[in-house]
Amino acid sequence: MLEDRRKRLPIGVAEKLGYYVYRLIDPRNGETFYVGKGHGDRIFQHANDELKLDPQDNGLLDTKMQRIHDIRSAGLEVGHVIHRHGIEDEATAFQIEAAVIDAYPGLANRVGGQSSDFGVAHVEELIATYAAEPFEPAHRLLLINIRNTYEEGSRSTYDAVRYAWAVGKDARKARRAEFVLAHVQGLVRGVFKPTKWMEATKQNFPMFEAVPGRWGFEGEEADETIQNRYLKKRIPDEYRPKGAANPIRYTFK
Repeated sequence: MLEDRRKRLPIGVAEKLGYYVYRLIDPRNGETFYVGKGHGDRIFQHANDELKLDPQDNGLLDTKMQRIHDIRSAGLEVGHVIHRHGIEDEATAFQIEAAVIDAYPGLANRVGGQSSDFGVAHVEELIATYAAEPFEPAHRLLLINIRNTYEEGSRSTYDAVRYAWAVGKDARKARRAEFVLAHVQGLVRGVFKPTKWMEATKQNFPMFEAVPGRWGFEGEEADETIQNRYLKKRIPDEYRPKGAANPIRYTFK
């Protein structure tokens, strides 16, 4: 029965673990394919959710769930490893999760999620960032950390920054931004003027996979005057709070 196959932590164990960061392992090759954080039975939620799937969904699943389905189809079970436990609060768990994600390239974690300005980087990149002059906002700016999407290598700066972000149900605040600044580790790599925000569907963005609940924009590079004001400048520290995992920041309320 379905209930008999679901995994749960024994009574009392979850309380002792507190917040933790975990990895999911593919037993067929020993690869870590997903990193997450949580408490309680969160570590088992992904495998338990796969048990509820309709067999007809095979081939239509996201990368993580397809991997779990394939493991089960091979007669095996996902390996569950808790990387660090006893973490005092969720904010600290976010930081540790981000560090572990950086250590395992090619994960099934969705890009654009918990990106950190203070994650892994070459020392030359950090020198370039912190030696750069910070800009002074003179416009309503939407700042987007594209570290994860930019490092995929196959995307231009424009494609890396325009899709797909959690900017609210109707993207109301994002629509008010005059310019979008794409940055990596706090150094501005691109400045764009959005002309149209749309839901992240295949119909609106045929070149990308649909991401329910997120938005993207169409736009153009800002003119030279605006570029000179922001490009290759550093994001001011007030817009890069340490411990913040959200890749989205605004310079206006």
